Amino acid sequence: MNAIETSPDIVATEAGAFEDRWPLQSITLAGKTWPARSNGDLSSVPVVMVHGWLDNCLSFSRLAPELSVNRTLHGVDLAGHGLSGGRPSGQSYLLMDYVVDLAEMVESHLVSGEGQSIDLVGHSLGGAICALYAAAVPERVRKLVMIDSLGALSRPSDQTASQLRKAIDKRLGGSRKPTVYADIKTAARVRSGGFIPLSQQSAEILTERNLKPRDGGFVWRTDSRLRHPSPLMMTEKQVQETLRAIQCPTLFIKAEQGLLATRKGLENREAAVAHLKTVRVPGGHHCHLDGDVRPVCEFIKSFLSDD
Repeated sequence: MNAIETSPDIVATEAGAFEDRWPLQSITLAGKTWPARSNGDLSSVPVVMVHGWLDNCLSFSRLAPELSVNRTLHGVDLAGHGLSGGRPSGQSYLLMDYVVDLAEMVESHLVSGEGQSIDLVGHSLGGAICALYAAAVPERVRKLVMIDSLGALSRPSDQTASQLRKAIDKRLGGSRKPTVYADIKTAARVRSGGFIPLSQQSAEILTERNLKPRDGGFVWRTDSRLRHPSPLMMTEKQVQETLRAIQCPTLFIKAEQGLLATRKGLENREAAVAHLKTVRVPGGHHCHLDGDVRPVCEFIKSFLSDD
């Protein structure tokens, strides 16, 4: 594993970015596009950035301006997140459906023929989605970056029935009435103290895009069904088999205080990826957004530009 020295911080910015939309068959995905500021050898290969659970495309607002020197970057809001559309009534948010969304977005809007490819950068849930897409459609992925992510969450096969029961109970019980927050800062304060803590500054970057006005205040725009348990999860063997199917060069950015820092058995997943480079960076799960993000930025820039 490699380490990199920290250097001056990067300021979050949307400068040069514009709101984008990618209509799919059933929903429309929204996000931000950071156009390439200059031409280069890889300027025709777009970079798609996929955020984590309950976040949105602004998760990459501190990286994208630095990475878009000669690459066009598309930060997408996953279905049910940010400004993207939600699943129809009666449906839930299945991991594989996110992968299909990504595939449709790529084929419908980002490539126009055989031989064209993209680079993928995914954080957390987004990393799992990108890994599954790279496994299923290897000819479209030139390089893959996973930030504090190395494949999907798994459950032992003997927990299949109990996992399904959890999903059924939640679906039938429904979601509780949404909390109304007086202002965006208050909502951001709640987000900063969540299961995965964030600084108030980083929480504010994410929060506004995930809110909508209601009753004189704000409620979460993110679909409440995102918190429902998945009715079916992959086994560890299935996860590792998908990782073995990845053919492209892959960068795994492991945060020293992240969710995977003490994960047991992770070496088996690392060994499953044929062309994997693992690097360590300081910081927590949101090491690409919170605190000094320069180490993450420099590793990604070097990896994506190295042929």
